[in-house]
Amino acid sequence: MERLTTVTTAVRAPLTTERRRHLAAVTFIVIGLINICVFGALAHAGDASFELSLASASVKIPVIRVPAAPVCYALGVVAVGLGVLRATVPFSRLAKRLAIAGVLVCFLLSLLCWADAGAIPLNVIIISQGTFTESIPLILGALAGCLCERSGVINIAIEGQLLFGAFTAAIVASAFGGLWVGLVAGSLAGGLVGVLLAVFAISFLTDQIVLGVVLNVLVLGMTDYLYDRLMSQNPNYNTGITFGSIKIPGLSQIPIIGPIFFDSTVFLYITYAAIIVIQVALFYSRWGLRVRAVGEHPTAADTVGISVLWIRYRNVILGGLVAGIGGAYLTIGSVGSFIPDISSGFGYIALAALIFGRWTPLGALGAALLFGFCEEMALVLPTVNPVLPAPIMNMAPYVATIIAVAGLVGKVRPPKADGQPYVKA
Repeated sequence: MERLTTVTTAVRAPLTTERRRHLAAVTFIVIGLINICVFGALAHAGDASFELSLASASVKIPVIRVPAAPVCYALGVVAVGLGVLRATVPFSRLAKRLAIAGVLVCFLLSLLCWADAGAIPLNVIIISQGTFTESIPLILGALAGCLCERSGVINIAIEGQLLFGAFTAAIVASAFGGLWVGLVAGSLAGGLVGVLLAVFAISFLTDQIVLGVVLNVLVLGMTDYLYDRLMSQNPNYNTGITFGSIKIPGLSQIPIIGPIFFDSTVFLYITYAAIIVIQVALFYSRWGLRVRAVGEHPTAADTVGISVLWIRYRNVILGGLVAGIGGAYLTIGSVGSFIPDISSGFGYIALAALIFGRWTPLGALGAALLFGFCEEMALVLPTVNPVLPAPIMNMAPYVATIIAVAGLVGKVRPPKADGQPYVKA
C-alpha cells in the first residue's frame, strides 16, 4: 500500500525543470529519428521539386530541386543534434524557442521532401497562401481567447462565437446584399455570445468550462434549427457571396512574399491589424498592464482602484467581437454560403493554439500558423502522395497540443487567476 501511494505521488508530481528538459530532448531526438528512418529511408528515388512563383507572376523564379532522401537524413541529424544539446547544455528561454522552431522546421521540410520525391512539383506560394487563409479563424479565435484569459476568464466558447459569426454574416450579407454589413453583423454575433459568457461567468459565477461547452452546444443547435427553417427554405438568405482578393499595389508584386502577404481578402489584413493592436495593447500600454494585473492577481488590482469586473466584462465582449470576425471569414470570406457546423472544431484548435502559444498574441500566431499548415497539408499531400491520408494530417494539431500541455516544449503556465471568479469583499 505504501509503495502504491509512493508511485501515485510520483505520477501526480509536477515535472521538474530537469525532467522537462530531458523529455524535450527525447522528443527532439525521436522527431529526428522519424526524419531519418521514416522520411529518409522510405522516400522515393528522385528529387523533390518546389516552385517559388505563380504561373501568372511577372518574375519567374527557377524551380528548386533537392535530393529527397539525403535532405531528410541531414535534417534528421540536425534535429537529433538539437536534442543532444538540449539534454546536455542549459538553454535560455530564447534558445528553447529557437530549438523548438528548428526541430519543427526540420520535420516539416522532411515531410515535404518525402511526400514530393519523384512527384509533381509543389508550389510553395500556393501552399503558403492556403496556410495563411486556413489560419485566419484560428488566429482570430486565439486572439479572442487571449483577451479573455489574460483578464481571468476561460473562453471555451470560441467555437460557438465562430459558428454564430459565420451564420449571421452569411444570412445578413445575403439578405441585405452587403458584404461589409455581413462582416459587422458577424462580429456583433460573436460579441453577443461573449456577452452571455461574461454575464454568466462574471456576474453569476457559473463554472466557466461547463458554461463554454453549453454555449457551444446552444449555438450549434440554434444555427442548425435556423438553417433548416430559414436558409434551406429561402435560398436568398444563403446566396454564397464572398469578398474578393485585394492586391496591395507594389507590395503584391514582390517575388515570393508579395503573393503570400499582400494578395488576399480583407480578412487577412484585418488579422494583421488585430495581431499588432492586441500585442501592443496587452504588453506596451497601461490598459494592458491593468488587464494582466486582473488576470494574475485580481484582489491586488482591486485594492489599487482597478475595476476587476468591468475589465473582465470588456475583455470578454471584445474577444467575442474578434472571434465573430473569424466566424464571418468562414462564410463570406471563404466559401460564401453557410452549412451546419461550418466551424468544425476550429474554436477548439484556436484554444489549443492559445495554450501552445503561452497565452501571448505572437505565440498564438505561430501556433495557429502551424495548425493552419497542417490543415493545408491535409488537402494537398493526398493528391501528391496518396500513402499519407488526410486524417493523419488532421490529427497533427491535437498531437501538438498534447505535447505542449505535457510540458515537453517547456513549462506552460496560464494567468494565475484564469478561471477563478472574483467576488469583491
